[in-house]
Amino acid sequence: MTKLLEEAFAKASKLPRWEQDALAAMILEEIADNQQWKESCLHTQESDEWLAKLVNDALQAEHA
Repeated sequence: MTKLLEEAFAKASKLPRWEQDALAAMILEEIADNQQWKESCLHTQESDEWLAKLVNDALQAEHA
């Protein structure tokens, strides 16, 4: 864990319980959103690679 994150958690631990829960929910949602975005980009890259291969195969078949 980084020092900045440790500092943030130390300060958060002094907040009332309801604020800690709200902060935790925001952090968890942000982490989930980032993971979904990364997975979406991966699927896009795989789709782009598949489409490029399909186009290349079609061009080769046309010139054969």
